[in-house]
Amino acid sequence: MFEVRRQKAKEIRIAAAELAADRPHPRHIANGDEQKFRHTWDPKKKTGSEPTYLASFTKGMPHDPKTGLVLKASDFQKFVKAIDSGDPRDFLDVTLGPDGFKPDNRPWCSKKAQNAGPLKKGADVRAWESQGAGNTFDLEGPDAQAVTMPPAPALGRVELIAEMGEVYVQALLRDIPFTEIVKGKGKVLFDCKGPKPDTTIQHLLKLLNELSWFDDDNCCNFSALELARKRRKLTGRTAFRGRTPGDDIGPYISQFLLVGNQGINCNDEERSPGDGLISYGAISIDQRVRYATQCVDHMTSWYEWLDVQNGADLRALENYEPKPKRRFITTPRDLATYVHYDALYEAYLNACLILLGNGIPFDPDIPFQGSDFEDHQQGFAHFGGPHILSLVTEVATRALKAVRFQKFNVHRRLRPEALAARIAVHQKLDVPEIDEMFRALEPILKLVAQKNGPDKYLGVGNYLLPMAFCEGSPMHPSYGAGHATVAGACVTILKAFFDHKHPLAIAKDRDDRAFEPKTDGSALEVVDVRDHTGKIARLTVEGELNKLASNISIGRDWAGVHYFSDYIESLRMGEQIAIGILEEQKLTYGENFSMTVPLFDGGSIRI
Repeated sequence: MFEVRRQKAKEIRIAAAELAADRPHPRHIANGDEQKFRHTWDPKKKTGSEPTYLASFTKGMPHDPKTGLVLKASDFQKFVKAIDSGDPRDFLDVTLGPDGFKPDNRPWCSKKAQNAGPLKKGADVRAWESQGAGNTFDLEGPDAQAVTMPPAPALGRVELIAEMGEVYVQALLRDIPFTEIVKGKGKVLFDCKGPKPDTTIQHLLKLLNELSWFDDDNCCNFSALELARKRRKLTGRTAFRGRTPGDDIGPYISQFLLVGNQGINCNDEERSPGDGLISYGAISIDQRVRYATQCVDHMTSWYEWLDVQNGADLRALENYEPKPKRRFITTPRDLATYVHYDALYEAYLNACLILLGNGIPFDPDIPFQGSDFEDHQQGFAHFGGPHILSLVTEVATRALKAVRFQKFNVHRRLRPEALAARIAVHQKLDVPEIDEMFRALEPILKLVAQKNGPDKYLGVGNYLLPMAFCEGSPMHPSYGAGHATVAGACVTILKAFFDHKHPLAIAKDRDDRAFEPKTDGSALEVVDVRDHTGKIARLTVEGELNKLASNISIGRDWAGVHYFSDYIESLRMGEQIAIGILEEQKLTYGENFSMTVPLFDGGSIRI
């Protein structure tokens, strides 16, 4: 008997491995910018200069203080060599930090970096993050290199111009409540203490809509890949949202980032979802977030930006308001704070707890959904709460490994903070594609310069991207996005288990009502659910889970560390990872069951 069981267990594992191996393993294709812009044009010599890799991720290496480009091409070449070999020892040959950096010699340029670090004697350097993760192997789900993403938008394409314009505008809107952005009304806060220029939300949306990418009638010059990402003209109700089913219905922020559920023993604690407390066993999770000081942005001076590109570790130097210390996610800065410090899968674990606590049913084709008298068995270790709670977190690390391969081994896309610096010194670079981006974005850039103020090095043309985080982006390339890949994987698991078509009746038990924060974030209030046209609509489990994935992913755009395409393509890849894991796990159960999983691009797949 024991031998039969051991043999059967072996056969199941082999079957799962064969299922994974039989999936097509795609080619990984970059957009070609790394080679196309390996050299910059030297107008004096009328020839290519030393390699600069101006369209590639070079953060952490020494940079030229005049141009912001990598100082030595050999550093980037060693970086790529180490990524290709996967040998940790090869990374020790890559220069980390500014030119001449040593623990006892920290040649930072800005006062912020000079006064940071141990005993305020200068900031430490940040190392690159998990470069070799994409070379590891897994025992479940698609191999990290068996899923892929299409080429990122290339320099010179109108999509990238629009993405950069969008990130700039998001930085300008960072302290406006989402409720005001949705209405498309109100003036933009450039300086909370000083005079405010006459710039409205509507004006900023108008400037974005003047870019050809957002032209509803302009579809002739785009590739199929671009058309799969193209968005319609922006309004207050559609701007800065995701493009999955349900994203444009209801308040901007998903209910799963705001509400709570019932306390233990049902209603004996006399609290409602609008209190924002999630039962986590006998304790509670409060959905309120730390309230970062408004109108305080970072990396808006050249030398501070340069230090950060050279690897200065300025983490945890942002400021927070003493009162209120916490509030519901009200502004883009609040959302940026959430995605700055989240435990990566916490939003989806919380969503799962909310769904379980509020009695949302599982997919009807999952076992043990009848009464105890009918089934004579309850779901628990399988097809119950502990099963879904563990699985929704289990997929996260596999998503991270897959996206690390895309980041380091394939695309090596520069972050928005670096592309903004290229725009700021575009006259020194003399690169036609960057000059074109400057011309297209000039009306937006003038407002950015007004917000930033003059800079000692850049003068009044200070087009650096105002960042929500002192340290700027993480120490890895932009494409794909770790948060978005994890979001795609975790939300797909939740949509597979729960009845995704079920109404999400949280506010007063009506699915045409929802919670959103008051303007000051002090409490939640009930509002009507409306679609992008303003008509009354209804919330569903699928729609709010999709919106949750978009909120977390695009929250990184609000912070200035990602582009829109980083979000959507990573979300799709995360979905593939979760589906692969579900397909393999289904082999391990004796029950006859199925799951219908709705896809981010529409349609569904049955497992």
